[in-house]
Amino acid sequence: MKELILDLPTFAFAVGTRVALGIGVGLLISEQLPVSRRRAIGGALVAVGAATTVPILMSVRRRMRPSRRRAEFSIEQSERLIGTTRFPRKGDDVYER
Repeated sequence: MKELILDLPTFAFAVGTRVALGIGVGLLISEQLPVSRRRAIGGALVAVGAATTVPILMSVRRRMRPSRRRAEFSIEQSERLIGTTRFPRKGDDVYER
């Protein structure tokens, strides 16, 4: 399974633009406002939502790749942890032979 971690500004950007796209589509199909105003506002919101789809997808795709920075802090590759002692935890004796 892949893990995706987004920082707050990226997440807010993605959610905000999806909301704008949804509201724009809703305005275009509704009949509450006059036609000219509804088309202008709805069209602008849909355009903003559609135009920001590519940058959001690129950002999410970039975050899903395994990064080298994350790998250098893992137990197997960290030079700081080579030669250290791992103390037993509760339940470790179940797996010893």
